Amino acid sequence: MKLSELAQATGARVDGGDGEIEIKGAAGLGEATAGDVTFLANPRYTPEVKSTRAAAIYAGEETKIGREDIIVLRAKDPYLAYTRALILFHPEPAVAPSIHPSAVIDPSAQIAPDVTIGAFVSIGLNVEIGSGVRIHANATIYDGVRIGAETIIHSGVAVRERTQIGERVVIHNNAVIGCDGFGYAKDESKRWLKIPQTGRVVIEDDVEIGAGTTIDRASVGESRIGRGTKIDNMVQVGHSCTVGEDSLLCAQVGLAGSSHVGNRVILAGQAGVAGHLKIGDDAVLTAKSATSHDIEPGKMMSGSPAFDNRDWLRSTAAFRRLGELQRTVRQLETRIKELETRGEGSG
Repeated sequence: MKLSELAQATGARVDGGDGEIEIKGAAGLGEATAGDVTFLANPRYTPEVKSTRAAAIYAGEETKIGREDIIVLRAKDPYLAYTRALILFHPEPAVAPSIHPSAVIDPSAQIAPDVTIGAFVSIGLNVEIGSGVRIHANATIYDGVRIGAETIIHSGVAVRERTQIGERVVIHNNAVIGCDGFGYAKDESKRWLKIPQTGRVVIEDDVEIGAGTTIDRASVGESRIGRGTKIDNMVQVGHSCTVGEDSLLCAQVGLAGSSHVGNRVILAGQAGVAGHLKIGDDAVLTAKSATSHDIEPGKMMSGSPAFDNRDWLRSTAAFRRLGELQRTVRQLETRIKELETRGEGSG
């Protein structure tokens, strides 16, 4: 692909140099070779520009590269432009529709003619599978599930009864969608009585769900993941939770039952949300933080229990100086005692 064509396709512009050169791939600064395009988005990697062998580099409008032998592609967001280049050079491989003979499919299932179903897949009663769906080996689709067009379900996934999955959803290995919520009532003998989990999970379009993640169905009603939300590996979404659109739930995040997460929220790694809380739109809960109260829209929170990130930063800075502050206090106490002793002696 010509560099000028690549620039146009990725929302960038060629800043000097030969736009007719051929670009064969995209790679990071350290991995790029002649004929590749790379990118610089984080200033900390600027020193690596000196040694990269890439033919061209995506950079911000004001970013200085410091090399005359590499062509600069100016972009408002270099990382986004580079991501688009990666997609161009690494398209999803075409897959011929097929159903492996070892797959077990209930006769009541409605399956589009152009799906791909791998070895030892199990598909239950009254399942509906849309056009272009790919279900890899050893996946299990329970009764009453609906799967939208172009969705990809990787090996080992279990999609439990009544779950509804939208279009272009990607579910990675060994995720469990729609398992029983964790709900129990204590009886007269103080034993736990399981609450029937009669609800369902709804996954909207363009959601991605990481490996080993579990999303519980509601006891009544539904648990819902909004359009475009991306969920990392090993995330737990409890029963009756809702997550809005375009949110990010990073690795090992945990949502207790009936948590309600807004749009464009970021829950960083190992963040925790107690049950029956509301996380407002555009809020951020930083890594290893936990909240036991609602978070207002747009707030960045840190710590456990979480509080405003700016206050948390000041608090952690003070915490690191506690030893020094303790020594200072002791020195002041000693000095005060000395002055008091002198004052008593002079009296």
